[in-house]
Amino acid sequence: MQRRGNHKGKHHRKEPKEYDEQVIQIDRVTKVVKGGRTLRFRATVCIGNRKGKVGVGLGKSNEVTGAIQKAIAKAKKELIEIPIDGSTIPHDTRIKYKSSDIIMLPAAPGTGLIAGGAIRKVLELAGIKDILSKSYGTTNKVNNTKATIEALKTLKETPKMAREAKKRAAAKNKAKEVAAKPAEPKKEAPKDAAPKKEIPKDAAPKKEEPKKEEPKKDSTK
Repeated sequence: MQRRGNHKGKHHRKEPKEYDEQVIQIDRVTKVVKGGRTLRFRATVCIGNRKGKVGVGLGKSNEVTGAIQKAIAKAKKELIEIPIDGSTIPHDTRIKYKSSDIIMLPAAPGTGLIAGGAIRKVLELAGIKDILSKSYGTTNKVNNTKATIEALKTLKETPKMAREAKKRAAAKNKAKEVAAKPAEPKKEAPKDAAPKKEIPKDAAPKKEEPKKEEPKKDSTK
């Protein structure tokens, strides 16, 4: 009989999620039918990678977990990619969606997220760190979430961002070219060659001795 090993001590590593998830709101929804009322749950979930991709989805189910899973699946299908200028948005924008009216303004680094409620969660998951925003009209979280997504859709890349992107691409290409070039082999000196004598810098130069002139012989003798 083979004994089974005890696997209680082993911990399985969890793979990192591609997108972060945040539940914005869970509502109880009742539907009147012929036999009476049916109770269901509606979940509003926002997902994002904090690098410019974000999406919102709504899901309904008889259970809360089922509604959340449906909302996440729907949000993945409706992902949008937004341009980010450093840590803020490239330009100001204003959107009116149903009874929601939202204004967003770019902010200097270190300002932080000046936003509240559902708008803050969407902007955090989108990867925006500095922004000024104001919400007018309704306080409905579902409408405000959808209005925030519509406002982010209107953002466009500025000429300054395009120039910076070109510079970064050129720098990356240069780095790849340098890495791809093979290193030149060092020339080794022949083994039989005698080592060169190094002359010390402090040594005084040798003085040349004057040549002695021999006396000339008289040819008249």
